[in-house]
Amino acid sequence: MHIDHSKPLEYSTQQNQLNILGFWIFLGAEIMLFATLFTAYFTLSARTGSGPTPAEIFEITPVLIETFVLLTSSFTIGLGIHAMRLGRKNAMMTFFGITLLLGLCFLGTEIIEFMTYYHEGATYQTSAFTAALMTTLGTHGGHVTLGLFWGTFIILQVKKRGITPETANKSFIFSLYWHFLDVVWIFIFSFIYLKGMM
Repeated sequence: MHIDHSKPLEYSTQQNQLNILGFWIFLGAEIMLFATLFTAYFTLSARTGSGPTPAEIFEITPVLIETFVLLTSSFTIGLGIHAMRLGRKNAMMTFFGITLLLGLCFLGTEIIEFMTYYHEGATYQTSAFTAALMTTLGTHGGHVTLGLFWGTFIILQVKKRGITPETANKSFIFSLYWHFLDVVWIFIFSFIYLKGMM
């Protein structure tokens, strides 16, 4: 395996470069998935039937908490990658750990929010709007849940093997995934929540 020391560790082998390219292609497919969900939501958001409207169920406080927590986690994963590039294993693992704790906090807030919707009569079966809302939010939440498991395995691998071209590559790809989830959330925050509260 030829290691190019002129490049960051995560790009230092040809296989690593191919892995990152492959992941960007995968993210392209993920963008299409969320674009489809957003399109369905915008098409169905006015079809509330006898159920609640967006303005009736959306509350700013949990949404602001979720947004703050997720954007902060995007910052901490960036710090983790920076520490990785400096070869600081413990700092990297700490920042990755903080990122996952913030992700867990986000997920907890979202679960409480879903339970509130349920008690207010907003379920999958209530209306086209609530079905589209739950599907979009649930898909994003499912991706965050996957990220929590994935990130945990990354931390365990780095702890066991140290920062190598392989673990650096996996860590960097995970950070791309996490940043992607944050970008999707900004769209959810702006075009679902803020628009729905107006």
